[in-house]
Amino acid sequence: MAVTLQNFGVPTGDAFSRGGILMPKVKNRFRVFVANFGMPGSAVGFTQQVVTVARPTVNFTPQPVHSYNSVAYYAGKAEWEKVEVTLRDDVTNSASRLVGAQVQRQMNFFEQTVPMAAGDYKFQMSVETLDGGGTAVDDAIVLERWNFEGCLLNSVNYQSFDYATADAMTITLSVRFDNVTQDDGLMPDPAVYTVNTPGLNF
Repeated sequence: MAVTLQNFGVPTGDAFSRGGILMPKVKNRFRVFVANFGMPGSAVGFTQQVVTVARPTVNFTPQPVHSYNSVAYYAGKAEWEKVEVTLRDDVTNSASRLVGAQVQRQMNFFEQTVPMAAGDYKFQMSVETLDGGGTAVDDAIVLERWNFEGCLLNSVNYQSFDYATADAMTITLSVRFDNVTQDDGLMPDPAVYTVNTPGLNF
């Protein structure tokens, strides 16, 4: 049988040209964990109700350096944009209860009071890309992990009712955070995944 899939790649002009197509990460193979969110023991309940989550976006504000006849630029301060997390609003109220507890931590609307320091209500979040495996005994392999630090709820949208549709109710969280790192700088583990590892190609 002829083998042709290794020719699917784009010619690059070097010894590794047209080495086939690498398997992409798949959008529905992910999970989200939180720590210090809302109330103790919320991590698993939160994870099970996640519908969508965004990966981070970072912006560098260019700073001009004016010269004789032209302008050059250097990268200014980095700023991370907010990310959105959508939760399924289940009939046991597990998701809405967790979100409500976090909102209450950020501000007590009944007493009209707020914590003295941001550290009293900030939480951590991790977003992991998975390989598609995982059982009750063995965990899935994590291909990529984003670690969000200093998180707070910037806005909470409980969505609306609608007689014209039977779609599931959701809660959309806009999460503002101070910093995010990608798997502590090592992504993925080079001992597990390399470009030449069998099975990573189509």
